[in-house]
Amino acid sequence: MPLDCPETPPAPVNPHRVVALVAPNQELHPVTSASAVFGYHGPDIPQRYGFSLCAEHPGSLPTTLGVPIQVDSGLEALDDADTVVIAGWTFTPSPAVLQAVARAHARGARVVAVCGGIFIPAALGLLDGRRASVHWELAAELAVRHPRVIPDDTVIYVDHGDVATAGASAATLDLCLHQVFQEYGAAHAMRIGRQLAAGPHREGCQRQYPPLPTTGPMPDSLAPLLEWLLSRLPDRITVEDMAAYSGVSPRTLTRQFADQLGVPPSRWLLERRLAATRALLEETDLPVETIATRVGLSSAVNLRRRFHTALRTTPAAYRRSFR
Repeated sequence: MPLDCPETPPAPVNPHRVVALVAPNQELHPVTSASAVFGYHGPDIPQRYGFSLCAEHPGSLPTTLGVPIQVDSGLEALDDADTVVIAGWTFTPSPAVLQAVARAHARGARVVAVCGGIFIPAALGLLDGRRASVHWELAAELAVRHPRVIPDDTVIYVDHGDVATAGASAATLDLCLHQVFQEYGAAHAMRIGRQLAAGPHREGCQRQYPPLPTTGPMPDSLAPLLEWLLSRLPDRITVEDMAAYSGVSPRTLTRQFADQLGVPPSRWLLERRLAATRALLEETDLPVETIATRVGLSSAVNLRRRFHTALRTTPAAYRRSFR
């Protein structure tokens, strides 16, 4: 099941060479997304890119789809790449892979890392002191292995020019179209985007995609209060009200939340209200004003403001995506 570009008309004299570095048990979605953007689009769209695959050990590679892909080129293919797409990897890439990517970057190649692929530029120090889009499931592991990277699990992608990262595999299309936009302008990116029924910039952010927050851990000392709060989401509740219910001072209660839950009481309550908002947007057709009342955010204006601050999108856009 080769993923290199199909038979195409002659390429331009010096096309931008995009090489996707793949590995055994490769997830195909980010690879095919990159191929869809950088591959052949027919005679009506100028072919600015050439797309190919390489692997540390060429040959037939298993994939998560259950069928193998044939990769004919080894790491030497990176020596001529203008862009290296790293579409998923293990936490500990081999020295040979690291050296090949480091050589490509050193001579000016752009490194695009998707999902687990972030561990390669991170291991090379290319993201030290830089913000990087990381999948929310990998953020903790990245922090342990590469503490100098500044992880951001709220954005679709982060582009530093020489290195770009996309947290989720579904964001590969966004990041690749963004590169086309940067290199060949909005018109060319839009032509490719229309053909793929996509656009150069997707509304919203990565934070929309993690599961809805649950109540999380419920320490014995706080469990009665947390359950009481969840049963009274529509009500106006202050930290003083919480402290009175628990029979402690507001200062003591705030310290208990910080020690046992890692957030202030008001933040914990707001997160539960936003989780309830997301659930109602996904599962009902209720107006935003009604949802605001039900979850204790008082008004549609306040709900929209809080929702946008947390998720970088609007309730209407969120509902269109997930209803």
